[in-house]
Amino acid sequence: MAIYALWNNKGGVGKSYLTFQLAAEYAKQHPNKKVLVVDLCPQANSSSMLLGGIENGELALDQIHSAQPRNTISGYIEDRISSPYRPTNTGSNYLLQVSQFNNKIPSNVYLVPGDELLENQASRVANAANPGPADAWRTVHLWIKDLITDIYAHWNNADACVFIDCNPSFSIYTELALSAAERLLIPFSADGSSKRAVKAVLSLVYGVRRHQNEPLSEFVQNVNRYAMTKPQIYMYIGNRLTQMNSSSAGAFKTVVGEIGNEIWNIWQASPSNFCIHPVGGTTPNSQRSFKNMFQYEVNDANTASVVSGALGIPIASLTAGTKNVAGRNIKVNQSQLDKQVPNIERLVRNIE
Repeated sequence: MAIYALWNNKGGVGKSYLTFQLAAEYAKQHPNKKVLVVDLCPQANSSSMLLGGIENGELALDQIHSAQPRNTISGYIEDRISSPYRPTNTGSNYLLQVSQFNNKIPSNVYLVPGDELLENQASRVANAANPGPADAWRTVHLWIKDLITDIYAHWNNADACVFIDCNPSFSIYTELALSAAERLLIPFSADGSSKRAVKAVLSLVYGVRRHQNEPLSEFVQNVNRYAMTKPQIYMYIGNRLTQMNSSSAGAFKTVVGEIGNEIWNIWQASPSNFCIHPVGGTTPNSQRSFKNMFQYEVNDANTASVVSGALGIPIASLTAGTKNVAGRNIKVNQSQLDKQVPNIERLVRNIE
């Protein structure tokens, strides 16, 4: 079982959209594996898309959020707040099979739904981590790992892959997600703010100082203190990159190149922060081979991307033609699908 977190310290880079697409496509390519999505973003966007989009998905979420018990990530967190230092073994109680809500999603995709109540619980989770027993910080930060372990045991250790959708802020629940993950996918957009955000990821998670004498984040300090493992960088993904003409394409290429240089420099200084793949693959010995292994780009499918998420239909299953989205007829062109579908299919083939 491999556990991936999708995170960047910036909103709007498509973490939830990619989580939706990757989970669905991975399940399609690996029908004998179970695919778990843990939605740790209070906005619950990946949950909404998986469950059917802006109408059916939101309706399903409303029903899930209003039911008792609250079978969401917040329901599980509430269990752990009540028993912060001893496992509750209740993780599988919050698991649902996505195809029961959305028949466009393969039947081997499962979800622990997102919940806006995460925001209300954040301070209580932080309080459980400190003060407390000597290893309170470590124990609390392994709650999501415990959740996944519970589900894995419920599946009788069946072959599985996990995707964790994270919130942009480096909040306590983002720290819990990163403490559970083995591998990190870093989506980014081709702009200056995304470059700063990637630097923030490297600083907050890996202790790469952006300025001289900059203190290490509390997360890095405690991970080192308790000898915990950090997720290894698996890939940084330029998401929904737009190329409208030669000048804009050049501008995008420049920013993507600068972000790539930042991560290449980290590789040179600390290659142990990266996950060589596929297993048994050759360690990169040049910037070109490093880029081939760790950098990926997903083109923007424009209207097709929006319709895919709005209807909860994975991009590889979406067909060209007129679609009804929230009462409006919107046309999806085959040329739009051709821009992104091969990207997503190839990207998933590179995820183990």
